[in-house]
Amino acid sequence: MSGGWNTIESDAGVFTYLLDNLGVRDVQFEELISLDADALAQLHPVYGVIFLFKFPTDAPYRGEKPLDGAFDNDASENLFFAAQTIQNACGTQALLSVLLNKTDPGAVEGAEAGYVDVGESLRDFREFTMVLPPEFRGEALSNSELIRDVHNSFAKSSPFVDETQRQASDDDEAFHFIAYTPINGTLYELDGLQPAPISHGVCLPGEFPAKVMEVLQRRIARYDATEIRFNLLAMTRDLRIRARELGDVELLAREERKRRDWQFENALRRHNFVGFAGEVLKGVVAATLKEGGDAAYDKWVDQAKDKMRKRIEERKKGAGAGGGGGEDVEMEG
Repeated sequence: MSGGWNTIESDAGVFTYLLDNLGVRDVQFEELISLDADALAQLHPVYGVIFLFKFPTDAPYRGEKPLDGAFDNDASENLFFAAQTIQNACGTQALLSVLLNKTDPGAVEGAEAGYVDVGESLRDFREFTMVLPPEFRGEALSNSELIRDVHNSFAKSSPFVDETQRQASDDDEAFHFIAYTPINGTLYELDGLQPAPISHGVCLPGEFPAKVMEVLQRRIARYDATEIRFNLLAMTRDLRIRARELGDVELLAREERKRRDWQFENALRRHNFVGFAGEVLKGVVAATLKEGGDAAYDKWVDQAKDKMRKRIEERKKGAGAGGGGGEDVEMEG
C-alpha cells in the first residue's frame, strides 16, 4: 500500500515548487535531454541529479553487491540515507537524498556547490533522523505529515483512482527515482531500495558532471536498446540568481516566464476536468440535435465509430510492423 502517498510526475516545475513549499531557498530543477556532461556543467552549481528509470521486474533489485560501484555500509552514519519503506514516495525521497546532504557550508564541494538553505522544518527533520538507522529514517520520512502533504499537493487529481489506496499489480509498469550527488569528495548513488549508499569513487570539485554521466551511461547500457523511458533532472541553484549577478536581462525574463508557466501547470494538476468535459459533451450533443435532430445525432455517432475502427486498425498494423503502437508512456514514480 502507498500509505497515503500519491504518485507525482518527474517534472522540473513539480520538483522546484515542491522544495519551495517545504521551505527550501534558491534551488530549482532543470530537465536534461541528453547525457552531455558539458550541458550539466553549464548549470553550475549543480547539487545533484535525480534519475527516473523503469524498475526491473524480471530480476531481484537487491543483491550482495551492486551492478556498478560498491556498497559503502558505513557511509550512512555521516550522510543522510533513508530506506524506502512506502510506495509512491521515492520521488520526494530522492530529492531529499540530495538536499539533506547539502546542509554543511564547510563541505568539500565548497559553499557555492555544496550548501543549500533547506529551511527550519527540514533542518529539524534531518537533525532528528540522523541518529536513527536508515530503515527508521525511512519510516520517519513516510510518517512526516508536512512532507507527505506537500508531496501530495503536486499529484494529479483523478475522480476515478485513489492512488493512496491502490494496490500495485503484476501488470503495472513501475518506475523508480534515485539520486546521485557528490558528498565529501565521493560520488554517491542514493537509492532507498538498496541496503546502503553506493560509492562510485572519488569525485573532486568540478568533476561531478563528467563522472555522473559516465555512471548513467553504463546504467542505461544495461537496458535493451529499444528502452528509452528515462528522465534526468538536475538540482541547481536558482538560475535567476545567476541572471541577476550577470545582469543578463534576457535570461532573467526567460526564467521568470518559466516560473509562471510552472505555476500555471501545477495549478492545473490540482484539478480534474471530467465535469467540464461532460458539460462540453452535453453542449455538443444538444447543438447536434438542434441542428438536425436524431438523424444528425446518429450520423455523428456512426462517424465517430468509423474513426475509432480506423484508428484501431492503424495501431494493429503499426504493432505488427514492430512499431510497438507508438503510444507515449507517462513516467511517474
